[in-house]
Amino acid sequence: MQEIIKKALERGQRALSEYDSKKVIESVGIPVTREKLACSGDEAVVLAEEIGYPVAMKGCSDKAAHKTEMGLVKLKLTTADEVRKAYDEIVGKGVELDGVLVQEMVKGDREFVIGLSRDPQFGPCVMFGIGGIFTEVIKDVSFRVAPLTELDAEEMIDEIRMKKLLGEFRGSPAVDRKQLVKALVGIGDIGYKHNEIAEIDINPLIIAGSSPVVVDALVVLNNPN
Repeated sequence: MQEIIKKALERGQRALSEYDSKKVIESVGIPVTREKLACSGDEAVVLAEEIGYPVAMKGCSDKAAHKTEMGLVKLKLTTADEVRKAYDEIVGKGVELDGVLVQEMVKGDREFVIGLSRDPQFGPCVMFGIGGIFTEVIKDVSFRVAPLTELDAEEMIDEIRMKKLLGEFRGSPAVDRKQLVKALVGIGDIGYKHNEIAEIDINPLIIAGSSPVVVDALVVLNNPN
């Protein structure tokens, strides 16, 4: 983690790419999507076949915080031809990229959000709530000041209004609360121990079966440059 942050700061980056953001998050034991970077259409096809269809593809860059709006996201690709076409379209947007992420499509009906921000008075704070495209509309979230105890994380989970989504839902098992608690505590630890990190946005955190998986993430840096 520290090496990723150090190199990004040396390059004057204001944020990490999705790929590097997930590496930081994964370092505290939080599950992330299986994904690899492709630098050609043929390589993207090879990686898609290794990961297994369907796949998602995303332009990977520290300058692409809003990938969907920039046309850098392609979902539910099921054939080699679709992957090659998606690669060409993403690269054709003219954005400076580290490569194109080839990523597993995570199946799950429940989406949550985990965030980290720095309050001028309280310092690093962790947020948990309902995620996906309705995060800003529903605004069903809870907060705690980092570092978090497991009890803090349990209380955060129980404070959201739609906490019933954490139980058995549409034939899916209840969410593995231990993993969710570990994720919240882990994000708090990152914020508490690494002042170089200004914000973390994990959205969505999809529940695949019973396990939370980070599907998209952004780490914003405190870069003096």
